[in-house]
Amino acid sequence: PIGFHNLSFYMLDEDTIGHDDVIGKVSLSREYISSQPRGIDSWINLSRVDPNEEVQGEISLELQVLKEAHRRVLCCHVIEARDLAPRDISGTSDPFARVLWNGQVLETAIIKKTRFPHWDEVLEFVLEEEMVGGALLTVEVWDWDMVGKNDFLGRVEFSLDALQKAPLKGWYRLLPFPSAEEDAGGKLGALRLRVRLAEDRILPSRYYQPLIDLLVESILCPPEEKDDITPLAVLEEVCSVESRQDVATKLVKIFLGQGIVVPFLNYLNLREVSRTTDPNTLFRSNSLASKSMEQFMKVVGMPYLHEVLKPIINRIFEEKKYVELDPCKIDPSRTRRISFKGSLSEAQIRDSSLEVLKGYLGDIMESIVGSLGKCPHTMRVTFKKLHGLVEDRFPEAENQDAKYVAISGFLFLRFFAPAVLTPKLFNLRDQHADPQTSRTLLLLAKAVQSIGNMGLQLGHGKEQWMEPLHPFILSSIGRVKDFLDRLIDVDSENDAIENQSLTPFHPSATIKEGYLQKRKAEGLHLVSRFTFKKRYFWLSNESLSYSRSPDWQVRTSIPVQRICAVERVDENAFQQSHMMQITTRDNGGQLSTMYIQCKNVNELNQWLSALRKATISNECMLPFCHPGAFRGNRWTCCLQTDRMGNPAEVQHYI
Repeated sequence: PIGFHNLSFYMLDEDTIGHDDVIGKVSLSREYISSQPRGIDSWINLSRVDPNEEVQGEISLELQVLKEAHRRVLCCHVIEARDLAPRDISGTSDPFARVLWNGQVLETAIIKKTRFPHWDEVLEFVLEEEMVGGALLTVEVWDWDMVGKNDFLGRVEFSLDALQKAPLKGWYRLLPFPSAEEDAGGKLGALRLRVRLAEDRILPSRYYQPLIDLLVESILCPPEEKDDITPLAVLEEVCSVESRQDVATKLVKIFLGQGIVVPFLNYLNLREVSRTTDPNTLFRSNSLASKSMEQFMKVVGMPYLHEVLKPIINRIFEEKKYVELDPCKIDPSRTRRISFKGSLSEAQIRDSSLEVLKGYLGDIMESIVGSLGKCPHTMRVTFKKLHGLVEDRFPEAENQDAKYVAISGFLFLRFFAPAVLTPKLFNLRDQHADPQTSRTLLLLAKAVQSIGNMGLQLGHGKEQWMEPLHPFILSSIGRVKDFLDRLIDVDSENDAIENQSLTPFHPSATIKEGYLQKRKAEGLHLVSRFTFKKRYFWLSNESLSYSRSPDWQVRTSIPVQRICAVERVDENAFQQSHMMQITTRDNGGQLSTMYIQCKNVNELNQWLSALRKATISNECMLPFCHPGAFRGNRWTCCLQTDRMGNPAEVQHYI
């Protein structure tokens, strides 16, 4: 969130029964992270976790010194607090404020079961004449407990000098008790972290229009001479290697929005091809052209990638077969559970591994070469133009494969192979593979990469143990060439490009899908675990739909255009974590909210991001949103009874 103060990492010991045990934590302040422009990359000792230091949130106060007839009065108006730490098992707290001044203590009322209490109480202290200006007024917030000690929620201090100069009013961050111990001196272990704070200031779109016009001019009004300098050429020259990927991502999105991404990529590819003398080095560097093509495929081709690879990747994860070809890494003991006769020999393991890999590779290649109709039209046109550029630049007979390698270098080496190697990075799986499955994926990715290279590097590397796969790789090259020939056999006239939708995906293409927990309709007074039902969700640019299972015939569908809010939900709303809310407006203008629970915080962030991107152009988005739920005739976050009212300054950190 924009206004964060600290970033904390907690190391826990998982317990199957009972609560997990906290080992220690690393806490980094915003100021410290900001002071490291290149980021933090180091081992940091874990420190002990003190409940008196685990505070969060802010308190709204109005403080002033009033002069009456024969005395001075220190008035402390305790208004409200927000985003307090949850101390009770319900995910809420029972907060009250305690004000300490010169040995005197006054307390507010206790507000039950909330992290956003509203007190609106004035507590007064009489100031003695000899009172020195350096004295401190302390405001503490506590969670009241019927049994045992109260839990500390935070504190803030003010000097009398400051109060006598001018009244104070505002939101003040709650702080922990001062701690003398920074860490445990390494006794609790250490955590290696890589953290960098990058802040982007985004202005209204009109401020960027002159820059967009300048970049678009490079494409719509190309120079007469190929050596003439254009704004896009200047940008390519000045951007560093480190920033090239970020620049490429932004340029691809700009030209997708302008509807001229194909001419843009063709411009960069032409510059790259023109200055390349050896076809074997074409697009092998991380140039702006290579990075732009890579990001273009990820933006436009992700639904296509999922259709081609996801069923096979899922099967590999589910089967968990032991596969190994490298004699130095074969472990016969890993196969005992496979064979009832004991461990297999190394030769038997290699033979069985070879058959498994051939089976998986055959399915992968069959899915790829049969995916012609699934590949986005924009990608096919881009590859056709690239094919023509390389063919014109290297027409010699010995370079006949260069035009194929140029396309397969992107499609196989930078798209399919990386997705096979790390499916989680391409949203093909929610979690990374275990070591055994990861090894299988690595061997498959190497084979896919060799096929994409048209077998040019076969037999020249150090991994001679991959040789048993060479016949399969060589036999696949002809099929790949035939597939690429059919892939670029597409109309590339300007009309065909201009008439395409400007959206990155086909409107009906599935952007994200998976099982989620959907809360039942409001008004049902059921035990918490019975109010959520497992449903399978699909999200496209047109609709959000769900049903009991992926194969269920009846689906409930919500048009994306009717979605007017997509936000997180506080844990105390339903005593459930990883919750989000989707608010929609029907034809009559009536608002309704659907509450959904995700499996973990990563899945929650992925769905929030996908939904927000799909609804970014919606004009009906609400200006505010309650972070709680309306239950028991009031909001759980701010306790308001007006269902349609504003959230009364309740901050929903996103």
